[in-house]
Amino acid sequence: MSVAPTTSAVPSIDKVDFLKLQNGSDIRGVAVAGVEGEPVNLTEQVAEAIAAAFAGWLVEKKKADGSRHLRVSIGHDSRISAHRLQDAISRGIAGAGLDVVQYGLASTPAMFNSTLTEDHGFLCPVDGSIMITASHLPYNRNGFKFFTNAGGLGKADIKDILERAAVIYNNFTVEGLMNSKEKASTSIRRVDYMTIYTSDLVHAVRKAAGNIEKPLEGFHIVVDAGNGAGGFFVAKVLEPLGAVTTGSQFLEPDGLFPNHIPNPEDKTAMKAITQAVLDNKADLGIIFDTDVDRSAAVDSTGHEFNRNRLIALMSAIVLEEHPGTTIVTDSVTSDGLTTFIEKKLGGKHRRFKRGYKNVIDEAIRLNSIGEESHLAIETSGHGALKENNWLDDGAYLMVKILNKLASARASGMGGGSKVLTDLVQGLQEAAFAVELRLKINQDHPDLKGGSFRNYGEAVLKHLENSIESDPKLQKASVNYEGVRVSGFGGWFLLRLSLHDPVLPLNIEASSNEDAVKLGLAVLAAINDFSALDKSALDKFVQVS
Repeated sequence: MSVAPTTSAVPSIDKVDFLKLQNGSDIRGVAVAGVEGEPVNLTEQVAEAIAAAFAGWLVEKKKADGSRHLRVSIGHDSRISAHRLQDAISRGIAGAGLDVVQYGLASTPAMFNSTLTEDHGFLCPVDGSIMITASHLPYNRNGFKFFTNAGGLGKADIKDILERAAVIYNNFTVEGLMNSKEKASTSIRRVDYMTIYTSDLVHAVRKAAGNIEKPLEGFHIVVDAGNGAGGFFVAKVLEPLGAVTTGSQFLEPDGLFPNHIPNPEDKTAMKAITQAVLDNKADLGIIFDTDVDRSAAVDSTGHEFNRNRLIALMSAIVLEEHPGTTIVTDSVTSDGLTTFIEKKLGGKHRRFKRGYKNVIDEAIRLNSIGEESHLAIETSGHGALKENNWLDDGAYLMVKILNKLASARASGMGGGSKVLTDLVQGLQEAAFAVELRLKINQDHPDLKGGSFRNYGEAVLKHLENSIESDPKLQKASVNYEGVRVSGFGGWFLLRLSLHDPVLPLNIEASSNEDAVKLGLAVLAAINDFSALDKSALDKFVQVS
């Protein structure tokens, strides 16, 4: 009689290319079936393997010697796959011998904060933290962001974790998975961490207003959470500060996002919060993305504070507190914003690269070499302040704006959002702005088996050379990404996407006609690149 083996492989485990789940410094995948052409690749077993890999990475990073158990917090946004993945992540962490603390519905900034908070009653600080989110992507997607007290993990760390996860996944056994499940069932703790996080936000506003208990009393502020995780801001931040919040909308978590995409860059979303402000005659409107690491605002007249206007507003607030400081932004900000920051506000503007992590890391680097920087912010609404541990926190950005409202009224400057509108007076804004996406066909023979990145770089180099022979166009003297050119009263930037085989083209100009002239200059330079889909640009210059 043969003896049964002590371990058995998991039957019918799907093959997974783990590295394809990397999206810069995040992990992203398809977690829900039902969308044609998008097979599920973020299964519970994949999530468990990734969590176990993070646990191993964390033990090495923290040089844990076994004398104490490391602790990991787990939170999620409102997506319909959140609970399943939370359980799988918990099994992966517990199975690796670490303690698990579940926060339930939470925001991304709160998860990082949990690595810094000193409160043993709430099991803080934790050694590592995982947020289950895919930001503003459709309902079928999900993903993970990872934090330690040093901040969010970078690209190299994510690649390392995914490589470890692939090994763990391929070595899963039925017994091992059962063991992780048993460990998780006995070791998971649950904590309402959002209570601590929100009380810190409330305290920050009260302090800015001279320790008044209800500094927002009489202000009417409406919030649009887009059915993401940001609904807490009404009951746990604004109302304790005395604000009237009637007319706030889509506060209930709903991972199908039935009303609009929770995205401050989305026109439909911004129209929804603007309408809410006007309908309710509110002083201010606030909108968050799904996991609350991005935000935007609307003043009482319906003017939006997003993209360049949000950066201008935050720059004005920060430069009042830190005169002359450097504001670091992404590459697609306007020429008018640079003039506003440097000429009107007396600061310095460092227009860096796309990607919130790039922008934040550059601000940290500048401080390390003696150039003071207190704000790193992207046009997408990701904004981080030095005073807030360089955490890109949409709620904290809005707190800075609320501080301005409260302190202005406390010093006798009156109520309403006029104080905010006045701060961005003088910002020159382009009458016309467009972003076109030019895709690289990776199967085209012109690539000759090479990477889309090499092909894209060749396109940019050719464009750069072409511009130099055109007297009407002026290449930007300082530029860190792509090819940025001024001319015809505007500018364009052609750059290579951080992750995808795409060359995004941004054009801003004082008129549609001038924007077309810039578009034609780009088209003339890149026309011979057959693997580049120029149909969007063709259509723009013809229709416009």
